[in-house]
Amino acid sequence: MPATVPPLLTMMDELLKEISVSSTSAQWDTGNRHVIDKLAGWLSTLGFSCEILPINGKPNKANLIATLGTGPGGLILSGHTDTVPFNEERWDINPLALTQRDNKLFGLGSTDMKGFFPIAIEAAKHFLDQPLKEPLIILATADEESSMDGARQLAAQGAPKARYAIIGEPTNLRPIRMHKGIMMEAITVVGRAGHSSDPKLGNNALEAMHVVMADLLSFRAELQQRYQNPLFNVAVPTLNLGCIHGGDNPNRICGQCELHFDLRALPGMNNEALQTEIRQRLQPLALKLGVNISLRSLVNHIQPFEQTADAELVKVAEQLTGHSADAVAFATEGPFMQQLGMQTIVMGPGSIDQAHQPNEYMALDQVQPAIDLLKQMIAKFCV
Repeated sequence: MPATVPPLLTMMDELLKEISVSSTSAQWDTGNRHVIDKLAGWLSTLGFSCEILPINGKPNKANLIATLGTGPGGLILSGHTDTVPFNEERWDINPLALTQRDNKLFGLGSTDMKGFFPIAIEAAKHFLDQPLKEPLIILATADEESSMDGARQLAAQGAPKARYAIIGEPTNLRPIRMHKGIMMEAITVVGRAGHSSDPKLGNNALEAMHVVMADLLSFRAELQQRYQNPLFNVAVPTLNLGCIHGGDNPNRICGQCELHFDLRALPGMNNEALQTEIRQRLQPLALKLGVNISLRSLVNHIQPFEQTADAELVKVAEQLTGHSADAVAFATEGPFMQQLGMQTIVMGPGSIDQAHQPNEYMALDQVQPAIDLLKQMIAKFCV
């Protein structure tokens, strides 16, 4: 190994020390370029051809495509370089460094998912002196934890191209071939404010929203009758009423009210069709209640993800891990990899149960099995 490439745990420590929070809130949001530049430096030293692709409108953020070998096809090992925001005072240890304790590797992003990159690099090092029939690509993306703009931009650009993609999100090294989609929507009701002593002076937006909420819950029940998938722990689509804001004083008729909700669709459902159906349900309510009702997306939709059970990548992963491909509730960049034409699975070290919380860690005993598994996948699809 070239002396300029640090050992695995040193690489992980260096990545964790770089703050790369992505958030819809500007006060938390940072860039990821330091992480991208570190990865590009290490991978270039190992002989990878590295392309850094800035994110449109975000000069402090970028994707990285690092390629070993040439030709069509090949295998992508993909991960995101950003983390969620964190409250340092809630951590028992330094979140911005690697701490090894009790056979665990602690630190922000250790499992979700900066820790995947040193493991992927360690697996790739085994093939540096071997001719590859198909290229090996290590892909690092930006903003997965917020907008997924990194993966969206790659899909729009049509690159990188490969036959297979493994997204190394934490799944305890079990292959995942399905997850639900995500819609986060806002409904705004505009009525007419007035003095509360005389209801005819206004049109209460809160009361109208009460009718809207009842209709949304009826819609949820209808969806759950129409769609079920027993492979998911929660086998039906979910619709959660998350927060509501309206009015300003008890003695004033509420003139405006806004509700935020999320809808998580199963594979086979389509977010845009669901949004259209909701909008069509709201129109007659607005006419009946004499208010204005509008619907808008709070974030760009993430479609449900499904890789067919008979796909070669799924079959190989099942054979190597001894586990049947499963489904998870959390969303990934999988749909965007599929837009690029690749068979895609989610499979990586660590547990999602440790993500997005203080004292995040990856179990140390997951590291070597993850390296060995990725080496087997590279040997199958690249050599």
